[in-house]
Amino acid sequence: MEIALLKLFLAHILGDFFLQPDSWVAEKERKKLKSDKLYLHIAIHIALIFIVFASFSVWKIAFVVGIGHGIIDAMKLTFQLEKTKRKWFFADQMLHVALIFVCWHNIYEPKLSLSFLQDTKLWLFAVGALFLTTPAAIFIRVIIAKWIPKQPSNQLSTTSLQDAGKFIGIMERLLIYLFVCTNHFEAVGFLLAAKSIFRFGDLKDAHDIKLTEYVLIGTLLSFGIALVVALGVLKINL
Repeated sequence: MEIALLKLFLAHILGDFFLQPDSWVAEKERKKLKSDKLYLHIAIHIALIFIVFASFSVWKIAFVVGIGHGIIDAMKLTFQLEKTKRKWFFADQMLHVALIFVCWHNIYEPKLSLSFLQDTKLWLFAVGALFLTTPAAIFIRVIIAKWIPKQPSNQLSTTSLQDAGKFIGIMERLLIYLFVCTNHFEAVGFLLAAKSIFRFGDLKDAHDIKLTEYVLIGTLLSFGIALVVALGVLKINL
């Protein structure tokens, strides 16, 4: 990857996450375009590009990225609502990355190759990872549906985050997939041990054999599916 692109990303990370205190973010959200911190934030991004490149010859890309950054932040501050903050955060970061990439490409005119998209291994790995997200969660839910412990609906809503179990399962399967595909089988054991430790207290306090068995079945199914898919991908790649 071009070192210029890496330097631009470094400047963005430093400016957005290290040199922007929470108090600045709060003031910008409160005063919006009238906040002095917004314009100081833009100036810091421009200065950081000069610093990471150690040259003033990059003034064109520094000012384009800096001003573009300010426009994106202004859009976010103007249109985001309290309930849409999370969506705007990710949209904001995606636009910043796109801006950096477009400016870098137009100024440095690198030779980009998309030949990697023709690599069968890439598509096979992607298909395996995608299957281990929602499709695998649906398979597991269908298989263990008849063993779901009977609990009052009000208890479920107060003792568990919404869809937390689903996302925990997806993350653990993707981690197992990554560990196995990179030949780090020992990490799978650490992951299983860590989950067992966290679950032990809940299951011990619940004093419910059926709940314990239900959790064990779901966990072993999740780990088993991830291992089978990962080993299958490795086998096909051989």
